[in-house]
This record gives sequence, structure tokens and C-alpha cells, in this order.
Amino acid sequence: MALKTVFYEEWQMGCCGEPFSVGDEIGWPLVALDERRPPEGDWHGAEAWVENHADATHPVTGRVRAIYLVHQEFTVDLDLRDLQRVSPPYGKVTLLASGHSLEPVPGSVTREPVDHCPKWFAEEDYAPPQGPHRVRRVLGALVTLEVPDGTPHKPGDRH
Repeated sequence: MALKTVFYEEWQMGCCGEPFSVGDEIGWPLVALDERRPPEGDWHGAEAWVENHADATHPVTGRVRAIYLVHQEFTVDLDLRDLQRVSPPYGKVTLLASGHSLEPVPGSVTREPVDHCPKWFAEEDYAPPQGPHRVRRVLGALVTLEVPDGTPHKPGDRH
């Protein structure tokens, strides 16, 4: 048996994922991190990522050996005009700019060991949303997966 490190993005879990626990046997469609998927950000040491929207007819099966929730802090710049609800006159449309922007806080990524990965992740807000403040979000789960030796990430992959 071999150990693979897999990143399960929070949006993939929220969209089409099923919660899982340490010790569970799972079947996930995995995609290797390689030249076809250059790292656009930090994959937190993963060798592969779960892609629920790909060909799931040949999932990689294995046993979950460890789960770490990956957290990141963000600064939020909130447009206070969005806190005031505007009621446009009947038959009129009012367009407002986006209400906030998120910027990652450098060096704020942490890992939390857990026994169970939930379907939904809560956001921690450090202050009332009345101007610039910080929030902490789960980016996803970093999973140690035990798979049979020689198991490719996806049919045809030999990584």
C-alpha cells in the first residue's frame, strides 16, 4: 500500500462531495498535480486533487488515514454602502458594485487535524462587518489516502 496526499477543495465538497471520516474507504476522481494543472496557488503539499466534475466512472479507491482542514485568514474590505438596502422604484433596476473584496493574509495558512470532514465549512468573522476586518475560512481538506501500490490518480495517469 502507498500513501497519497490529496487536496479536497471546499467548493468541491460543498457542491458534490460526501462527508468522510478517518478510516473510511472512499472512491474519488483524482487528478494529479502536473503540467496539465500547474499550481495556480498553494495546494498545501498535495500530489493530487479531487475533481467531482470530471470522469467519475473510474474513481481511485482508498482508505482515509488522516484529515487536516486547511484554514486561511483574509482581510475583508467591505463597501459600507451595501449595508444600506436600496429599494429601487417599481420597474427600475439599480446596479451596485460588489460589496466586498477578500485578500489573503500572508503566512496565515494553518492546518487543523480532524477525524471528520464536514460537507459545509463555517467562516469565522473576527469583527462586526462594518468596514475592514479579518475572516478565517477553510480552503479545503488535506487528506492522507492509503491506496494500492501503483494506483494512478486517474485512468491513464502514471504519476
